[in-house]
Amino acid sequence: MSPIFLGIPLAAIAIALPWILFPTPTTRWTNNRLLSLQNWFINRFTQQLLLPVNMEGHKWAALLTSLMIFLITLNMLGLLPYTFTPTTQLSINLGLATPLWLATVIIGMRNQPTHALGHLLPEGTPAPLIPVLIIIETISLFIRPLALGVRLTANLTAGHLLIQLIATASFVLLSMMPAVAITVTVVLFLLTLLEVAVAMIQA
Repeated sequence: MSPIFLGIPLAAIAIALPWILFPTPTTRWTNNRLLSLQNWFINRFTQQLLLPVNMEGHKWAALLTSLMIFLITLNMLGLLPYTFTPTTQLSINLGLATPLWLATVIIGMRNQPTHALGHLLPEGTPAPLIPVLIIIETISLFIRPLALGVRLTANLTAGHLLIQLIATASFVLLSMMPAVAITVTVVLFLLTLLEVAVAMIQA
């Protein structure tokens, strides 16, 4: 259930906001500074992402880059006060993970069936272990989107809970022990910096 602030569901705002924040392309010959910086970031990110991939896989560039920017914006905006991070909900993570995972499995089976099926059985396996290993590898393949979705949800939720707990502790301690409250606030600031890094890495 999405939290509601002033009668507005925060999930709707959080999902819509990334698209509002992006600057619109200009009609002039040269771009403004913000658009130039954004274009440079997207180009550099796409180059890094597709470096180990052959030319056949470059058709996925638009999907992967837009998904990455969408997720990174959601995660970063979720660190603002009175906001809601949709990626802390398992349903959104699994909703994004399952179709993309299924697409990679189906395309792998269609384009390179022997290579895709070869992953189910490591080379040099003893004959009695072959049926058991194939079952285990198949289960691990199917459980991957669930495991990754749960890990993403847990990482983001844990960070948000830690920030909330430490912020509450520093607020309560301020009247009783000011020195301890200042120390806790410094820890909170460092944890917030860590959470910004986590938000980017998890995306």
